[in-house]
Parts: sequence; C-alpha cells; structure tokens
Amino acid sequence: MPGRIRTTGAFAYGAALGLAVDRLVGDPRRGHPVAFFGRTAAAVEQRLHRDDRARGALHTAVCAGTTVAAGALAARAVRNRPAAAVALTAASVWAVVGGTTLGREAQAIGGALAAGDLDVARERLPHLCGRDPQSLDGPAMARAVVESVAENTSDAVVGALFWGAVAGVPGLLGFRAVNTLDAMVGHKSPRYLRFGWASARLDDVAGWPGARLTAVAATLAGGDPRGAVRAWRADAAKHPSPNAGPVEASFAGALGVRLGGTLSYGGRVEHRPVLNGEGRPVEVADIDRAVRLSRRVTAVSLAACVGGRLIVSALSARASKGRNA
Repeated sequence: MPGRIRTTGAFAYGAALGLAVDRLVGDPRRGHPVAFFGRTAAAVEQRLHRDDRARGALHTAVCAGTTVAAGALAARAVRNRPAAAVALTAASVWAVVGGTTLGREAQAIGGALAAGDLDVARERLPHLCGRDPQSLDGPAMARAVVESVAENTSDAVVGALFWGAVAGVPGLLGFRAVNTLDAMVGHKSPRYLRFGWASARLDDVAGWPGARLTAVAATLAGGDPRGAVRAWRADAAKHPSPNAGPVEASFAGALGVRLGGTLSYGGRVEHRPVLNGEGRPVEVADIDRAVRLSRRVTAVSLAACVGGRLIVSALSARASKGRNA
C-alpha cells in the first residue's frame, strides 16, 4: 500500500506541476524532447522502410517500445525517492503535453485574421494543422483552427494525462511516442500507406480513451453542455476518425458552432460531414473561446485522472487488506 500511495502522489503532484510549467513557459524553441524523438524515429525509418506492413510494425515497435522501456527504467530508478519521482513525472508531463503552444499558435492566427492579414494567417496555419492554407479564406481558416484546437486538446494533452494515470511515466512517454509516429508516418500517402499502417492503428487504439475523456470534459467545462452532448451523440460517428469525431463534435456543441465540411490536405479535397448542424458558422472570436474551453477541459481531465487513480489505489488497497485478513 505505501508503494501505491507514493506512485499515486507522484503522478498527482507531478502532473499538476508539469502542466503548470507548460502553462508558464510552453515548449522550448530548440532542443524539445519530442523533436529529438522525431529525428531518431526518422533515422530508424531510413533503415527499416519497405513498402509493407511488417516493416512498419517493426518501426513502430522499435521506436515506441524503446521509449516505453526508457520511461520504465527512469521510473524504477526513482521509485523509492518521492521528490525525484514527482520531478520525473513533472518533467515528463511538460515534455509530452503541448497545450500552451497549441493555444498560442491558435491565438496568433486568430489575431492575424482579426487584423485582416490573411497572408500572415496562411503562413502560420501549417504550424497548427496540415490543411492547405492557400485554398482557405478567413472563415475557413478560423474553422480549421477551432477544429485543430479541439483535436489537439485530446492528442497533445488529455490522452497523455490518461495514460500517465494508468501507467505513470512509461504511459506518458509511450503515448506521445505513438502519437508522434502517427503524425510522421500514419497518413495515407504512397510512401506510408502500408508502412504507416501499424502506427496509425496503434494511435487509434491509444487515443480512444483520451478522446472520450476529452469529449466528456467538454460537456462539463462550460459553454453549452446540452449542445455538447447532443452533437456528440448525433454527429461523432459520422467523422472518418474514431477519435477526432467525439472531440470535435463535443467542442462544436459546447461552443455552439458548426464544424466539418470541405477541406484540403496535401492537394487532396475531402468532404467531411457537418458536426453540430444546428450551430452557426465559426467566427474569428470563436478561436479564443475554443482555447479557453481547451484549458478548462485540461483542468477537468487532470482532476478526473488524479481522482480515478486515487479511487483505483483505494480499491486495490481494500482488496489486498481483505485477502490478508
């Protein structure tokens, strides 16, 4: 039982501290750990790449597995030192979440749109999402930003917190590794259609619980809770992504806006289903509203993850005591 208390406390304090550091300083401009992982994964890809799923699965296993193993070794090294365990968890949370940078990028684009400077907005949009900026007007860019804020709240923050609550530092680092691999090789291009299949499918599995937690938190974090639930139930399944659907639909309902529709990725036009058809079109001011909702969703999700871990630890301790009685 003392071991469970220590690990639960390390996650609770470490996660809160890591999010606070992210809120204060955001991501470093140079030397980010995720960027280092990306360069390493790209080097491994150069050695392993073949146009088949088996090679892609090996690439995923090597990159993600090594990251999880490194996290497990680090956690084991500090397991009997509470202060060090909190510091390691805080550093890991800060390294894997990107909520502050997400908000800053979104608001920078929103500021350019508000000033009528579409060229600057188009220049910054690729920092946030993979849309073709030249094909978008102001309202379409505002919609793209709100959709990206919603989806990345799950991918860049809540999903990591969930797996940190489940598996500690290895869970935090492993989730971010899988999510980064999906961003690198998981898209349906000729080079990655087969090679990236394993990364894309693993990201779908790893992102599933965090996406649902994000959607639930969006219904509790302000805005229009009934609208969030209604849009989630009615429209989430229409989205081609099993995880982006619940997140974007719940954000659309909470904000009272309409998301989805026609978009362009890499010269390929897609016609996405409309999410929350009862909402109004996205306006530039909705970008700030989406960022504020994202921050509240993060706070609700942190509370849920810490509370869930405390409950599981208490139940496990009770069960252990009952077996030893």
